[in-house]
Parts: sequence; C-alpha cells; structure tokens
Amino acid sequence: MEHIRIANAPCSWGALEFEGIQGEQITYGQMLDELRDTGYVGTELGDWGYMPTDPARLREELERRHLSMVGAFVPVALKYAEKHADGETRALQVAHLLASVAETSGSQPLIILADDNGSDPVRTQNAGRVTGEMALTDDEWRIFIQGTERIARAVQDVTGLSTAFHHHCAGYVETPAEIARLLDMTRADLLGLVFDTGHYLYGSGSNEEQIVLDGLQRFGERIKHVHFKDCQPEIAQQARQNGWDYFTAIQHGVFCELGRGSVPFTGVREWLATYRYAGWIVVEQDVLPGMGTPKSSAERNRIYLSSLGL
Repeated sequence: MEHIRIANAPCSWGALEFEGIQGEQITYGQMLDELRDTGYVGTELGDWGYMPTDPARLREELERRHLSMVGAFVPVALKYAEKHADGETRALQVAHLLASVAETSGSQPLIILADDNGSDPVRTQNAGRVTGEMALTDDEWRIFIQGTERIARAVQDVTGLSTAFHHHCAGYVETPAEIARLLDMTRADLLGLVFDTGHYLYGSGSNEEQIVLDGLQRFGERIKHVHFKDCQPEIAQQARQNGWDYFTAIQHGVFCELGRGSVPFTGVREWLATYRYAGWIVVEQDVLPGMGTPKSSAERNRIYLSSLGL
C-alpha cells in the first residue's frame, strides 16, 4: 500500500473549528514540526488564518518540512440559501490558496466541504442519536444540494480543484441515510465523499464495528479522502444515555486515540487495499486540555498505523 500517504491535521493539536472547545494554543510552526517529527508527510490547512494565508510563505513552511498540503475544511450553513454566496466566496478564497501550493503538495489538494456543524441546537444536542424527525425537509434538501453543487462547481471552474463532502456529527449530514441522500442528489463528477471512520460510527447511533465496513462498501465509489478517527464505545454509550451534546461528548474523549475504540481499522485497511484506494489517510484526534500531549498522541497513532502496515 505504498501509494497511500499518511497525514495529520491541526485539530489533533487542539486547533478545532469550534469556539469554546479549543485546546492549548499551539502555534502552527510547532504543530507542523511535531507533525513531521512523528512521521506524517502531509497536513490539512485548519481554520483560515491558523497557518499563513500568503501563498509564498505557506509554500515555504511546507517545503522546508517536506510536507504536502492535502486539503482544507470549509463549513457552510447549506440549509440556508442566503448563506450560499458567502460560502462560495470563502471556499474560493481557500481554494486559491490550496491551488497555489499544489506543486509543493505532490498531489491535488481537496476542498473539504461540510455543513456548519455545531450551529443547529437540535442537531448539536442529539449528535450520535439523530432520529428521522430531525432531518431536513424535502425543500431544505433541495436548497442544501443547490448550495453544495454551486460551491463545488465554482471551485472546479475557477481553480481546477475538486470538492468532497465531509459527513459530520452535529450537522445535517450525519447518519448513513443522510449521506446516501446527499450522494444520490449530487453529481458524482462534481462531488466526492470524505469518509470519516469515527464520525460515521458515532453518527450511525451504534457501536457495531461492522457498520464502518458496510459504509465503506456502500459509498466506496464516491470516497475521495479518508479520515482515520476512532470512537470510544463506552463514552459514546454514556453520551447517548446521559443526553450529552456533541461538545460534551468531545470533551469526554468520545474520539479517542486510534486502536482504543470500536473502529475496525484492520478491516478498513483491508478494504482500502482491495479497493485500491490511492488517496490520503488523515489522522484526526480532537485533543483538548486533560487528554494528554498532542505530539505523544500523534506519535502513538502513527505507530499504531505502522503496525497495520500503513
């Protein structure tokens, strides 16, 4: 599986996209140094402004560490038509920056489009246990898809980059059924899927390992990017029983170090090999105060992946 490369992301150093649950304020320079030193060869961008937004400076920071830029997360409240124009503007801003460092990356970076996760009170409160009545209506789905395709088309037309959608807990595309509907309603040549193992398992409402493998098989043709994230079953069950919201579950460590949860990574690795997946694997572990040292976690996660032959 030499064609698969392993990256990490700023969220693993506490630089989360949500206000109020940020970890220790680790500079991007330290983060990139530690990411490189623990054996990763790529990174995602993180929040706009966390890393340099000047193309020449960002390129220099990556080149001197021999790192690739693999993608950038762009959240947009796609349920609301009035948010689409601003979302397109922000996505293009990020896409221009990614395109400017594409040669350094050694591969084409992706725009990782997502809902504005954590902004809807009902979905945030019920992450990991979503029921049908919390879903988008048919009209809301139509608007959601219009915004998704508008942004993906603009990114493709203006910068030549591709877009993949990140299903995510506490957003409107969380459950397997919601992922299926999104993909059924969008063009395959316009939008791929970011498959996140931890969000998929927690968002399914179950701790059953087979669910992740079934999801890979179900959506494999659309998968363009893979996030390796684990889900701790006892904490997930406690979150569901106690009615914790998404942020409380994160603070309790629902997304744990790789190999310490329910995601069957050996099976995931076998699926990737069988499917001849040739994209990036990006490790994501939301590290917050009290959860340990980000560099140590990143190192243990990399050692774990090496034990799987990755």
